[in-house]
Amino acid sequence: MTHQPARWPVSVKGVALGTGRRVLLLENERGEWELPGGRLETGGGPGGAAGDDSPEHALEREIREETGWEVRAGPLVDGGTWIYEPIPGRRVLIVTYGCTVLTPRREPVVSHEHKRAGLFSREQAAGLAMPERYLRSISAWLRHAEPPG
Repeated sequence: MTHQPARWPVSVKGVALGTGRRVLLLENERGEWELPGGRLETGGGPGGAAGDDSPEHALEREIREETGWEVRAGPLVDGGTWIYEPIPGRRVLIVTYGCTVLTPRREPVVSHEHKRAGLFSREQAAGLAMPERYLRSISAWLRHAEPPG
């Protein structure tokens, strides 16, 4: 019998701040709030779409598709790489980037992938149903992105 190594799904996520340093969050089908993002695309699917050439490119594409926002992804958020088990037996490697929002005044739209989108302060986000590690990533990026002065 041939050994099959375990395969880990990878999800790239982004901490994107809108006006007032409020973080963009999306409500998923499980009723949890999450950072925007998703999986890397390998390409070659229907229509011959090109695959993502980097995790950052994948995140930029995902945020654009999910919310209409244009961002530049990077750097990695301190402590933002972790393993999440959204449902029993399904583990996902989460890799979180800080994002520079290129369209901060644009209201985020909701794609078919989510129920709602919202902009929240760190304090408001702490009161939402979401994994603790997302809150840690939000706090880390807010510290990193402190305005000078």
